Amino acid sequence: MRIAVVGTGYVGLVTGTCFAETGVTVTCVDIDRDKISRLRMAKPPIYEPGLETMIRRNAEKGRLFFTTDIAEAIDKCEVVFITVGTPPEEDGSADLSHVLNVARDIGRHMQDYILVVTKSTVPVGAAEMVRKAVSEELAARNTKIPFDVASNPEFLKEGDAIEDFLRPERIVIGVDSERAEEKMRKLYKPFILNQHPILFMDIASAELTKYAANAMLATRISFINEIANLCDILGADVNLVRKGIGSDSRIGNKFLYPGVGYGGSCFPKDIKALIRTSEEKGYSMNVIKAVDLANEQQKLRLMMKITGHFGPDLKGLLFAVWGLTFKPQTDDTRESPSLVLINRLLEAGAQVKVYDPAGMPEVKAKLGDRVTYAGDPYQAAEGADALLLITEWAEFRLPDWDEVSDKLKQKIVFDGRNVFDPAELKRMGFIYYGIGRR
Repeated sequence: MRIAVVGTGYVGLVTGTCFAETGVTVTCVDIDRDKISRLRMAKPPIYEPGLETMIRRNAEKGRLFFTTDIAEAIDKCEVVFITVGTPPEEDGSADLSHVLNVARDIGRHMQDYILVVTKSTVPVGAAEMVRKAVSEELAARNTKIPFDVASNPEFLKEGDAIEDFLRPERIVIGVDSERAEEKMRKLYKPFILNQHPILFMDIASAELTKYAANAMLATRISFINEIANLCDILGADVNLVRKGIGSDSRIGNKFLYPGVGYGGSCFPKDIKALIRTSEEKGYSMNVIKAVDLANEQQKLRLMMKITGHFGPDLKGLLFAVWGLTFKPQTDDTRESPSLVLINRLLEAGAQVKVYDPAGMPEVKAKLGDRVTYAGDPYQAAEGADALLLITEWAEFRLPDWDEVSDKLKQKIVFDGRNVFDPAELKRMGFIYYGIGRR
């Protein structure tokens, strides 16, 4: 089976590579010539554990190709996945211009039947817009070539994307024809054999499923963050509360870890897009609006604790920041709480020294020389008035506290992910601040 994947960002690259791993012949397309050149050398532009090795293996076996020519990519292929970005507009709605540009390109160049699948995160109705764009280009060519449109939203976690794709909890596919369902069932057959559930539904329901899933996960994060903030006020311990409610099978314990708020490329923009979609239809999603508001406020929670300890004027103080990406196992700093906090520290007159295992290049591009970049966690801590943990990378979980103590100017720790043991740090003479910890 031959397929094309248009867009070699996070979703597109993982999608194309993982399908190639199952024996499908895949051509990945991107307009960025430099990116395609690097991919042909098995150098992915993103950090994802195991991806580079998988790209190289499938390219060497003649199953994975990269090109800037969409006409070449879709020639003789049965399915085309659209995986380009849908960044937020100023009003929060999803920008579909890249998706529709790809749809027009498909309409201009297709020579035979193709199933066009939107895998980009798009609002309800986007598939119909794609259908219209393809049809208009075919009409402009004065030709009639049959095609179908489907929705196949992705549920990939950065840092675990390959595992999520190859062993998914569920595969959601929206179709409106038997031919489209047959094509998608054939493509996903390797996953069905492994008993992974494949859920066929109408296109609108599939499109909404992606937004609803992210909204539910974001809601759980904002909920437990608000409970943690209340624990700070009441003197309770959120870790104990979390265990207490998580043992209820109706609630469960996933996504109940308090911290400094969620970030990344999905939750923030998807929440805003869902709010905007509902408003366009005259409906107010009050719970989801509250989730968004609570998360924006949570990103400032650690700053409140810092100014509560040091006062509002931070001139002359140096802060060490461990973790810059929005989560571990990625180099993605989009909407990262660490950047919000760093900017607030700088505005208050502080100096900041940072370290992250993968996110330093992205942050250098965004912050330049406004902060100091350390070569390791202990170098970041040297001479600092306080240590701030923002991203819970594994290498931060069990630091040598004696060495940290020797490096710090003041033994103060602000734990934005509740990773450290408050009692241990107290015994060692540290002042500890967590999120909802006693």
